[in-house]
Amino acid sequence: MSKFKTKIMGILNANEDSFFKNSRFKENEAIERIEKLINDGAKIVDIGAVSSRPGSLPVKPEIELERVKNIADLIYSNKLYEKAKFSIDSYEPLVIDYVLNKGFSIVNDITGLQNEEVIKLCAKYNAATVIMHMQKDPTLMQENPVYEDVVVEVKDFLKQQALKAESFGVKEIILDVGIGFGKTLKHNLKLLKNLKEFEDLGYELLIGASRKSMIDKIVPSSIEQRLPGTIAVHLESINNGASIIRCHDVKEHFQAIKVLEAIKEI
Repeated sequence: MSKFKTKIMGILNANEDSFFKNSRFKENEAIERIEKLINDGAKIVDIGAVSSRPGSLPVKPEIELERVKNIADLIYSNKLYEKAKFSIDSYEPLVIDYVLNKGFSIVNDITGLQNEEVIKLCAKYNAATVIMHMQKDPTLMQENPVYEDVVVEVKDFLKQQALKAESFGVKEIILDVGIGFGKTLKHNLKLLKNLKEFEDLGYELLIGASRKSMIDKIVPSSIEQRLPGTIAVHLESINNGASIIRCHDVKEHFQAIKVLEAIKEI
């Protein structure tokens, strides 16, 4: 297990096309949904307004901001950031700049800080950043992904981007190997099995495999049926060094992780 304390990052989607419908919310339910995630055991709430599932198309930054603006205002006015950390799942400087002024303290960037403006904002606001690996972009990422050695290539990319972020003054860095982002089933399994390879970089590791299609490729199942497979992936990830688990089903993960920790502590 990791030297870092295990934490659950609960997912909340402010867009109509997120792949798991139960993680979407209507604005008037927002505070209720956030408080439920926190009460169920989430230490971090990750809010996104743009789908990044395979084949999804980009959205204009202004539209993305419009989707998160009110929820960010509600989080700030209700001081919900005192109960949990808030993360923005975005790579748009316009959106990131707005929410970091509204109590958010983590930037979850699926493009792995390719835009230096995002790195500058993280440094300016002293925000933590999640650097994720993705081959190509969501539109094309699952069209025949190829690696000579997926573990080596992903590790090299994450190390390079982490050092770049540090050179800009970013102090807290979290790495994400990007399960399902430009990877075949075999690539995903190899990364999960070799997660300890990433531990020696010295940063916290985040894994987010919640209800992803890799589970369907092992045991044919709809998105709604993939909770057991999700928990299996996430518990094994914790055993291999991950300390942040990004998931839709916080309550179920909280119980599973507590049982795992009890076994480890004996």
